[in-house]
Amino acid sequence: MEKFKGVYPVIVTPMKENFEINYEGLKENVNYFITQNVSGLVINGSTGEFVSLTEAEKEEIIKTVLSTVNGAFPIIVGTSSECTNDAIRLTQSAENLGADGVLVINSYYAHPTDEEIYHQFKDIAESTSLPVMIYNNPFTTGIDIGQNTLIDLGNNVKNITHLKESSGSIQKLRDVHYATSDNLTLFCGSDDLAFESFVMGAQGWVSVAGNLAPNLTKELYEKIQSKDFNSAHEIYKKLLPLLQFIEDSGKYVQIVKAGMEFKGLNGGPSRPPRRSLNTEETNRLEKIISTLN
Repeated sequence: MEKFKGVYPVIVTPMKENFEINYEGLKENVNYFITQNVSGLVINGSTGEFVSLTEAEKEEIIKTVLSTVNGAFPIIVGTSSECTNDAIRLTQSAENLGADGVLVINSYYAHPTDEEIYHQFKDIAESTSLPVMIYNNPFTTGIDIGQNTLIDLGNNVKNITHLKESSGSIQKLRDVHYATSDNLTLFCGSDDLAFESFVMGAQGWVSVAGNLAPNLTKELYEKIQSKDFNSAHEIYKKLLPLLQFIEDSGKYVQIVKAGMEFKGLNGGPSRPPRRSLNTEETNRLEKIISTLN
């Protein structure tokens, strides 16, 4: 199983003004990330508006990104769905199209028990030969997956190899890491806890901010890996206004899409019910981005 490490921007799905997907813009964005030497990309994730995409669109996005990347780095595909059988179908489709791994979140409407979540992830993992990154995000799903359940999944299900931890609990990340370090690679999923997550054992970061500051997010990771904590602190302080804006606003998709436009890349509108940033939010984002260049 491939062991993903480093900073993986979870990219937006650029759209035209009529809300159709801008596939040419997607190619341009991916080529930009190739020049930035990112560790890999996550597509069809929350920042990519996966809940607003059809299955046909998801498949076309996978094909577009994989053909553009052409093996330059790994591509992890979000294959989440409320229904386990749909997630299995999406996962198998991603594997057939050439994905390097998949990212799955538990059902977010049914409010399943931990036992049900365990079997949902296990069933998805056993349907594929790809490495599977499971995703704990109680702010989205309303469920904070139990620590013991995460440990059991990491230790007992062969190709559940990674965990994106977004509960905001560094203690939980630490304890899961200590209990599964030989079997489960942890990724930071809370942008404003990246430094702390790396120090406590995370080997990667599924990063929203990595869209807008790929070099700084990568440099933060590298400085901590080399134990240059003073330099890492300075980078983190520089990034924090962006990280906190992303995490606190509830508009992470719109922030990244607007930020990509500021950088001369492709964002466009988000599909309703999401609405664009207001003037105050736009001015705040422009000010933050100006400090990162």
